This record gives sequence, C-alpha cells and structure tokens, in this order.
Amino acid sequence: MIATPGTDLALSEIAAAIAEPARARMLCCLLDGRARTSTELAVIAGVTPSTASVHLQRLKTHGLTRVLAQGKHRYYSLEGADVAMALEALNVLAGGTRTAFVPSTPSGLRLARTCYDHIAGTLGVSLHDRFQALGWLSSESRPNGYSRDVTPRGEMAFAALGIDIEKTRALRRRFAYACLDWSERRPHLGGALAAAILNLALKRKWLLQDLDSRALRITAFGKREIATRFGLHL
Repeated sequence: MIATPGTDLALSEIAAAIAEPARARMLCCLLDGRARTSTELAVIAGVTPSTASVHLQRLKTHGLTRVLAQGKHRYYSLEGADVAMALEALNVLAGGTRTAFVPSTPSGLRLARTCYDHIAGTLGVSLHDRFQALGWLSSESRPNGYSRDVTPRGEMAFAALGIDIEKTRALRRRFAYACLDWSERRPHLGGALAAAILNLALKRKWLLQDLDSRALRITAFGKREIATRFGLHL
C-alpha cells in the first residue's frame, strides 16, 4: 500500500506524538475507556501539571484524545475506537500491560446514586450502555458535549415503559446527553429523558432514595424488573 500525498507526514507526526514516554503512558492509561483529568494524567505520566497540559494539547491536536468540559473539570479520553485499536496493537508489540482503574468512591455511592435528577454510578453507566446496545439511543458529537437521541425503536420501548417522549422532548432543557460519571469515568445518561427514567424507577419502587445522601438502593423487585426489561443483571 502506497501512502497518499501528505499521509506519510501525518503518520510520522502521530507516531512522534505517541513516541514520547509521558504521552505514551497517558494514552495507555486511557485504554480502559475511562476519562481522566489532566491532574490525574500528570501523576500517571510523572510530569508536572503544566507539562501535562502541553502533552495533552499535542495529543488532542493530532486527533488522539478528546476533551469534555463538565462543570469546573476537563476530562480527557481517547478520540475513538481507531485510536484504541492502534494503541492496543502497539501495546502487544511492546509486551506491555495496563493497570486497572480503581475508583475511590465509597461503595454506598458507587453502585447507584443521583446526579442532579438522573441515575449515576455503576447502574447509570450500565443503563446508558444497555440502551445503546439495544438500539434505543443514537449518539452525536457536538461542541458542548455528546448528545443522545432516541431512535424509532427507542421511542416505542420508552413509550411501553410509560415515558412520553414527545412531552419529555418539549421540556425547556436538554433532552438527552452523555454525562460523565465521576466514579466510573464513563458516561451515564443525563437530561430530561434520564430524569424521566429516574422518576419512573422511583415511582415503581425499582429504586429507593436515601433521605440523607444521594445514594439509591436497588430493590429486589427492581433487580428483577431491570433484568427482565433491559437484560441487565445486577
């Protein structure tokens, strides 16, 4: 295969961006699919925060990472599956291994909790993934984050659950988007649709809300319903 004009230069620039040890450590760390802050990546890379910012800007410039601003934090993740596949191949050649991500979130909050008015934690992330796997949600990358929309199949499925999609979409707020989960570092579902799902789960006693914290408890009935309706076993 002969490289097209300019491709060889772009390839060499991408290779150079990966080749620096600190940047390589950052990229390999992100292979687990979880986003991290520049401060966390600085620690992993063994560099100062200011140096990490320079490295991350170069990785972003060459299309290796993306950044999502959420609140006062900026989270970095790999740009996509193609980047992950390339890094995995290089990791195999290098004979490397990855350190598993270990969240520091208290167990009572990690499994299920509220994030404003929607479900977060392991449950929230799992539901988001499951809705996409079932073909109920579609994705679209936008400057202000990663929006989600409901597919025709999803409209029927959510309607069967008792969620009025047309009414939910008409509310004066974002309909659905990927909200980065601070314990799992992967997205759960946010927006009006996610709020409707939490309201439904609480109303049907799938979840019980802790009055003294943001923690949510999954009931035995809720586990059965979530398994039956979504194929998600907790």
